[in-house]
Amino acid sequence: MLELEKRLSWVYLINLVFYIAPFFYINYSPLQYLWMTVALVAFVGCYYWVYRSHSSQMLVPILLMALIATVITPLNYGSIAMFAYVSFFIGFAYNFRQFLVGVAALLCVLVLLDHFFVKGAPYFLLYGSALVLAIGVFGVLDRARRDSLLKEQRSAEEIKQLATIVERERIARDLHDIMGHSLSGIVLKADLADKLLQQQQFQAAHQQLQELAQIARESLSQVRQTVSGYKHKGLVGEVQALSTKLREAGFGVDVQGEIPTLSAREETAVVLILTELVTNVLKHSNGDEVQISFSENQQGHQLMVSDNGKLSELKQGHGLTGIQERLAALNSQLEWQLSPSRFRFTLPKEA
Repeated sequence: MLELEKRLSWVYLINLVFYIAPFFYINYSPLQYLWMTVALVAFVGCYYWVYRSHSSQMLVPILLMALIATVITPLNYGSIAMFAYVSFFIGFAYNFRQFLVGVAALLCVLVLLDHFFVKGAPYFLLYGSALVLAIGVFGVLDRARRDSLLKEQRSAEEIKQLATIVERERIARDLHDIMGHSLSGIVLKADLADKLLQQQQFQAAHQQLQELAQIARESLSQVRQTVSGYKHKGLVGEVQALSTKLREAGFGVDVQGEIPTLSAREETAVVLILTELVTNVLKHSNGDEVQISFSENQQGHQLMVSDNGKLSELKQGHGLTGIQERLAALNSQLEWQLSPSRFRFTLPKEA
């Protein structure tokens, strides 16, 4: 918004029409026209100088603007418009006490000009004083408004930075949760396999190496799912993609209910959880029908994944542990039953 105001700064020059108007109804000599034109060009140059300067660097161009207005007043009484610009920038650039001193100085200049140079314009001092005071107050208010906008911008930037930090911490926590368990298991399996090989228990060592490879594959799959969750295309898109994946594997898929609109944090977690549940169906289900349903009740948004397969037991693997940890972070928990298998959880509305 501040940049837009800078681009539109020429609009405020419309007030110089009061300075330009006498050019057309007072008979000036060619030299006087020249001097008034030079003064106008110099004043506009100082105006843009002030507009592009920081408040701490406005003193010199403001003084030049006041000097130009003072010098040209004996020729053109429309210079009161120039004094109004000077008053505005004083109010904008300085604190209230400094503004009062600056406006008092301008009023003194107007009094002196009215006494020694202004003739035939009885309302010069009255109009000039009113403009200087009123436009100066606008400058004070505009400074307060811009200060407020800058504070809002800084607050928005700080919030954005904090959100970035929180997101990085969440990613680090997710990867730590995934890789911490897996790497610990890999180290233990590798150490055990090494000891078994030293004892020439080759069959047992081979078994440990197979389990180590399985842990590594599961970890790789979880990392890929996590990364895909960070760059997912939204819950609707992911449900469609997982449904297609299930159909390609020979399952009939029935998606029921309206897919809810969630916060970015909730949506990412739900995508990862849903991906893990569908992966488990693909790996372990002996059924051929899958239902993904969404509903809403007083507690919050409910999601359920079920299939017509029958399982006699459910092993608490890394995938299920990861789901439970993600849900715990959302103040929820996973509920399930077997034969037929059904997994369900509810996102509280206050989460």
